[in-house]
Amino acid sequence: MKKSAFFLLSLFSVLAFSQKKWSLQECVNYAVENNLQILQNELNTKIQDQSLQIAKRQYLPSVSASVNNNASFGQGRDIFGNTSRNDNFNNNANVGANILLYNNGSLEKNIRKIQFDVEATKFDVEKIKNDISLQIAQQYLSVLLNREITKISQSALENADKLYKRAKITTEVGTTAQTVLAEASAALAREKQNVKTAEINTDRSLFALAMLLQLPDYKNFDVQEVPLENKLDAPLFSAENIISKAYENQPQIKAAESRIKSSEAQTEVARTAFWPTITANAGISSSYFTLFDAGRDLNGNKIIQNGFFKQYKDNFGQQVGLSANIPIFNKGITKIQVQQSKINEDIARNTLLQQRQQVLQNVQKSQFDAEANYENYLAAMETEKSSKLALDFAEKSFEAGRTTVYDMNSARNNYANARGAVAQAKYNYLFSMKLLNFYAGIPLSL
Repeated sequence: MKKSAFFLLSLFSVLAFSQKKWSLQECVNYAVENNLQILQNELNTKIQDQSLQIAKRQYLPSVSASVNNNASFGQGRDIFGNTSRNDNFNNNANVGANILLYNNGSLEKNIRKIQFDVEATKFDVEKIKNDISLQIAQQYLSVLLNREITKISQSALENADKLYKRAKITTEVGTTAQTVLAEASAALAREKQNVKTAEINTDRSLFALAMLLQLPDYKNFDVQEVPLENKLDAPLFSAENIISKAYENQPQIKAAESRIKSSEAQTEVARTAFWPTITANAGISSSYFTLFDAGRDLNGNKIIQNGFFKQYKDNFGQQVGLSANIPIFNKGITKIQVQQSKINEDIARNTLLQQRQQVLQNVQKSQFDAEANYENYLAAMETEKSSKLALDFAEKSFEAGRTTVYDMNSARNNYANARGAVAQAKYNYLFSMKLLNFYAGIPLSL
């Protein structure tokens, strides 16, 4: 019974997954949660968090204990030159603690440095999430484009099939030549091939999207149909309006800024080596010693040794101390280390300039692409309109017998190609706009 219930539950799960059609937001959310590259960088962030915890715990004292046991065997010689056995056992134990009192704020500065490192790694994760989200959005639109091209090809196939059936009838009754049927048959075959190619391209784009999501069951993966307006608006934003927002919200910029602060804090940490270090320590200890053969005293009586606990009580001691380590000369290494830290500051600042330059180029390119794709879209719309008008004239001429089937097919191909060009330009423009919106801080959506 339990096996049957488990089988039914698994079957329902598979059916639910196979029937599910993913939205763009669902694809993005799934990738952000399951992408291996993101998970790898999140683990790196956790390591940085642990390093921060270690740095904060340096304020606490360190406490340690030790126990030593030694046994010694062999001859011993007294002050008179007499030899005797000196077999003995020695035990001692101590507990000690030490704490840093002063090092010119080294601990605090190191904590601040690691906090900036943690910030930077978190922004690195956000950068990877953004990159993957954009890849998914582009591939998602590619699926929708290929589906629209498939519909256009299917519509052209239906028209070619009607033309073929008509040509077959007119050829059989003898009103048209055999070449008309042959041309109609060839056109039908071409449209069937176009439909098959469009379907394959759709499957390929779906597979590519599933691989971006790293789905194990990519064969049952599908996306939602998204109705798009036939008339698209011109770009609302310009690069000048977006660039300042992009500087504020792009994680690679924030990561570079955090690394500048980290390098500056590291320079401060390096400078603390010029200052003395003062530490305090305290401890307790005791010991036990016994001879395996203590011998006898001058009266011939056996020497009695104190027991373990008695000796530990009698030998119990405490100690406290204060020590200062004052740097005088360490071959100039500290000075060089400070100079290295300053060089790392310059490297971090240069990295920020490079990131800002890259963001500027990306935003400007997206603006150029959006404007160019919009112009291509308008031109493709005009071409589609003209092609449709030419097709209408061709159909009327063909009905009146004043044009050939070859001219009719040529007009249909031109119209189908124009519709495909409109779809291509529309989705290219949509992605350009999504990219501009993304740099402006607007979440991805369809």
